[in-house]
Amino acid sequence: MFLRFFDNLRQHGVPVSIREFLAFLEGMRAGLATYDVDAFYHLGRTIMVKDERHIDRYDRAFAASFAGLERIPDQDVLDAVDIPADWLEKLAEKHLTEAEKAEIEASGGFEALMERLKQRLAEQKGRHQGGSKWVGTAGTSPFGAYGYNPEGVRIGQSESRHQRAVKVWDKREFRDLDDTVDLGTRNIKVALKRLRKWARDGAAEELDLDGTIRKTAEHGYLDVQTRAERRNAVKVLLFLDIGGSMDPHIKVVEELFSAARAEFKHMQHFYFHNCLYEGVWTDNRRRWNAQTPTWDVLRKYGSDYKCIFVGDASMSPYEVAAPGGANEHWNAEAGSTWLARARDQWPAHVWINPLPAHYWTHTQSIQMIRQIFGAERMQPMTLSGIGAAMKLLA
Repeated sequence: MFLRFFDNLRQHGVPVSIREFLAFLEGMRAGLATYDVDAFYHLGRTIMVKDERHIDRYDRAFAASFAGLERIPDQDVLDAVDIPADWLEKLAEKHLTEAEKAEIEASGGFEALMERLKQRLAEQKGRHQGGSKWVGTAGTSPFGAYGYNPEGVRIGQSESRHQRAVKVWDKREFRDLDDTVDLGTRNIKVALKRLRKWARDGAAEELDLDGTIRKTAEHGYLDVQTRAERRNAVKVLLFLDIGGSMDPHIKVVEELFSAARAEFKHMQHFYFHNCLYEGVWTDNRRRWNAQTPTWDVLRKYGSDYKCIFVGDASMSPYEVAAPGGANEHWNAEAGSTWLARARDQWPAHVWINPLPAHYWTHTQSIQMIRQIFGAERMQPMTLSGIGAAMKLLA
């Protein structure tokens, strides 16, 4: 059983080693977790999960290994439900209300509940839908899935609907900490925090607690000290591809833009379409009559800026390689020329691509831009990708 657990951990992407698995077995052998399912769960998680981003993967592997009573042969189910009453009582203290406990006691207690489950499994020969007696789905029987009963044992249900099952294996409370999940502004802020350079500037408006204590002790009276507020001094240039093939990615790019605006106090953004050319803009409503020459941007913002391009890099190869290749105007110089100038002006540069990385090899323009910037400097717009991009910029 535990070997299957180890295999599921590996399959779900938890980087658990043989040494850690052996330590987990030693803990079990020492009796650190016996009939307490929570202790068993946390023992395995404490020993075999080294990064909080992998907790959700651990939860899925745990559920796949131990929650599937419907996949166990009948005789094994009869053996598996022979659970000590003290284990159920401890679990009930955490998951049942006082009213639900009273209902269970009124029906004979946990021992009677498990005896009835054994009897049902012995009598039932097939799948049951609805009703109040057999082990099945969508009914009021105490045993089964997708139904309702305050003293229930969940069998074959992938999620809790009423939070009233005695056995709960699939809470997955850490789902948003996995680095492969969909992005959100809060998660992006966490990833962007890798790019920080603290400095104190401006007016001395923040209380200096350590300095206040020190000066008060020296002078014998309360001597309040203040200091300039600590700010993230990193300077960022953000170039955002807008329109066309980027329309399906508007939501996630907006989340990235919002998170970056909140995280970086010194940030300037510009829009472009498909590839960088001789003009960029900051207001899409005035993109044709209020463009900023790209040369002005190159001259104004020094090489100490961190440069981030955001775009799917999916376009005709001529838009990158040839003068006149742009699809909206005549460009006197190729897009690759302007990208090379940006690369040289801002050595700390990355390109964040909202397209999944497994599509990149099928698009020639993506390969061309990766060649200009460096293959490792194009990262996917996932939490791990943004984290890697911030590490490159740092």
